Amino acid sequence: MSVTLLSIAIVVAALVIRTAIAEIRQPGSGRRQWKFLTNPRALATGALTAVLLGLLAWVTAGPAAAAWAALAGVLVAYVVGSGENND
Repeated sequence: MSVTLLSIAIVVAALVIRTAIAEIRQPGSGRRQWKFLTNPRALATGALTAVLLGLLAWVTAGPAAAAWAALAGVLVAYVVGSGENND
């Protein structure tokens, strides 16, 4: 379980570092990258994905796989939210 959580923490850290580098290169880009967190459609899609994958993962592989399902839900929300341009 600890290896799984460490792996997820590394993935999240890589995403945060990517955002920081983009923000240094072009100010304001970090806010645009994380704008999906305020999009209700993206959050609902990501939450539904996380719950469905989490239930399936918990039953088949245990709680460690459910943590990966939560990360997958966040990434799905990012993809859904990044497709819209509401500026």
